[in-house]
Amino acid sequence: MADIATASGAAAAVAEDDHALLRITDLAIDYRNGHRRWTRAVRGVDLHVEPGEFVSLVGESGSGKTTVVQGALGLLPSSARIRSGSIVYSGVDVTGWNDQRMALVRGNHVGFIPQDPNTSLNPVKKIGQQVIEAVRFNERAARNASQHEEAALESLRTAGLNDAERVFQQYPHELSGGMKQRALIAIALAGKPKIILADEPTSALDVTVQKVILDHLVRLREELGIGVLLVTHDLGVALDRSDRILVMRQGEIVEDGPAHQVLENATDDYTRRLLDAAPAASGARLVPAAAPTELEARELTKTYRLRGQGELRALDSANLLVRKATTHAIVGESGAGKSTLASILAAFTAADSGTVRVDDRVLGGLRRGQLQEIRRDLQFVFQNPFTSLDPRFTVSRIIAEPLRAFGLATGKQERTARVVELLEAVALDASYLHRLPSQLSGGQRQRVAIARALALTPKVLVLDEAVSALDVSAQAQILQLLVDLQAEYGLSYVFVTHDLGVVRLIAHDVTVMKDGVVLETGPVEQVFHSPRHEYTRDLLAAIPGVRLAPAGVR
Repeated sequence: MADIATASGAAAAVAEDDHALLRITDLAIDYRNGHRRWTRAVRGVDLHVEPGEFVSLVGESGSGKTTVVQGALGLLPSSARIRSGSIVYSGVDVTGWNDQRMALVRGNHVGFIPQDPNTSLNPVKKIGQQVIEAVRFNERAARNASQHEEAALESLRTAGLNDAERVFQQYPHELSGGMKQRALIAIALAGKPKIILADEPTSALDVTVQKVILDHLVRLREELGIGVLLVTHDLGVALDRSDRILVMRQGEIVEDGPAHQVLENATDDYTRRLLDAAPAASGARLVPAAAPTELEARELTKTYRLRGQGELRALDSANLLVRKATTHAIVGESGAGKSTLASILAAFTAADSGTVRVDDRVLGGLRRGQLQEIRRDLQFVFQNPFTSLDPRFTVSRIIAEPLRAFGLATGKQERTARVVELLEAVALDASYLHRLPSQLSGGQRQRVAIARALALTPKVLVLDEAVSALDVSAQAQILQLLVDLQAEYGLSYVFVTHDLGVVRLIAHDVTVMKDGVVLETGPVEQVFHSPRHEYTRDLLAAIPGVRLAPAGVR
């Protein structure tokens, strides 16, 4: 690390007896509001990561986890400031360094894996070009273009992209969410860093890809001594992979200890609540009783034409049956066809062939008024709330929009009351009414998106990774809300997810997909206990190995 201090011309103090790759001491970070007042977001945070150590930072949305990571990387927004404390990499104090000096730290010493690939990848540059830029930036020795390209391809392979040559030539919009996230991981690994800071790097990935990425991070720390600081809301992953776990709440560390100690003997009440709220692979089920068919898809096919790369069969004669007042989960790896199937079911995408029936109505060839009627009964919750919420609208306007469009709760006072009711149902309150999406955390944005979808009380709700961005306690609240609404109103859910713990917790039926093909489908208990297909057995085997206590949601 001394070479960074020398290159920057900084008179940084070096503590020779401190071997931590990262040490944060008594860190306090404030955010400025519109009235030139400062609000404390992080207070008195101490943490460290040693060579070869895997540390997880866990907590609810808004607890300060991402703010700590941004502060450590010198990536705080202009509305934030470090009030006090220190950030030290391998003995060099970088607190207060400007962006130019921090660029000497990012990449070669610390690799960063952000949460949202849709806003982190350049949409007009091919993936290969973006990885090559990271390789060049972090390369100390001169290399030619061919060597840079090979290094970029190797980084893509290391991040779990087996078809690296094809991905190298693609643009971000041509990749699934999971593949885009792996491209970001490849960029982070391009500089061969000593420590990796990962902000929810696997939240959008299915369990088998998640396992590949986490296995690789573990292998890097074992073979090369790389340290890992993982920000995650998945307590199962944290417990399964971490040497130590730190739990944050309201800007403070409330628990810090070895993973086994946190699991078996948590000292803080909040930590125990997080443990109780985590979905268990073998926990109590939340599902109510089942009934007849609400939605049915038969022999759906969909083929996409890729520029210069032939055709991709996204769906191949897929069938799906959703029973009234039940939850049907769709699982599989990125690229399996899950989101394509969900989009067709929600009438956003037209199938090449096959039929979808809601009640007695067949989707396809509908007039505008008929399609609007379908929209009221069939709502969609997108995977990425950042792109599905209008950045110019307040939370109040976002949730009230379907009420206005369908002539419900017509008076302003009535609409506001209904919006507040929906906010409270998704664990937010009236203080969020006038906020913009940019002022919300990822989990808060998703809760707003769910509230908007629930505004019309639809018969069928299609949820595409709808809880993947939520921390475990908020996730438990949303899942319980969905179950309660299902029991009260007879709602049916199509639930696209990579989290088999959630599937076991709330779903009645499950369909397993791979490469656009339905491999098996049936009741959850049957598929989980007696899977017929080898791929299903692989998915089940990839669930993080720690078995948590039964979920605390009742």
